[in-house]
Amino acid sequence: MRIARFSIDGNVAFGAVEGDPTGSGGPGSFDGLVLDIIKGVPFADFELSGTKVPLDKVRLLPPVLPNKVVAIGRNYAAHAAELGNEVPAAPWAFFKPSTSVIGPGDNIVYPSFSREVHHEAELAVVISRLCREVPRERVKDVILGYTCANDVTARDTQQTEKQWARAKGFDSSCPLGPWIETGIDLAGAADLAITATVNGELRQAGRTGQMINSIEDLIVNITEAMTLLPGDVILTGTPAGVGPLHPGDEVAVTIEGIGTLTNKVISRG
Repeated sequence: MRIARFSIDGNVAFGAVEGDPTGSGGPGSFDGLVLDIIKGVPFADFELSGTKVPLDKVRLLPPVLPNKVVAIGRNYAAHAAELGNEVPAAPWAFFKPSTSVIGPGDNIVYPSFSREVHHEAELAVVISRLCREVPRERVKDVILGYTCANDVTARDTQQTEKQWARAKGFDSSCPLGPWIETGIDLAGAADLAITATVNGELRQAGRTGQMINSIEDLIVNITEAMTLLPGDVILTGTPAGVGPLHPGDEVAVTIEGIGTLTNKVISRG
């Protein structure tokens, strides 16, 4: 099931997406897609209402509003190498605040303190329930599904400041969407194609199978230290090919079996 969060007539709700997102409209198109509005929230038992609305008549929102986004750095060897970094011996976690999260179609606002902002296409894991110290064999039980993410990074700031809070946590630096795909199991998520394009030009092309630390590794490692809440998000790292974004660019992250997340870059003003 694909679960979207949306706004219509001033009301916010979740809905199950029906239709083929790879249809005649092409990647990122919502042509022909319909939302069946969910009674309740997807983090508990819910029912479909049977009330349906065309997806192109609503505003898609970030599929969740996470309490926290836990992101993993240097989890693809080729990406670490392209920036001249060593692969860490253990998962390298950092946070992106909830205020960094935006949805599909929202604008990435170029931060005033940076002159070099990069895209980073990533698979995002959405947590389904409160969990702590999750054993490897139970990891599948705490995952609601997966979505596309863009870990937008002020690269020059990242290189000059020891902490990554500003470089990776500025407002609009965490696009998520377009929806949560719940029909992918751990084995499937372990080998998905992931790409990023800028103005239609292919920039990144990799597979989640290239991750150094698996999804199981990451959730076990993170929950050793902290409690994850329903709707929290884990960003699993980016493949090689990261590169610059400029005001006026359109960046699209596509993940096999999930969909396409598209955002434009604008100047602050």
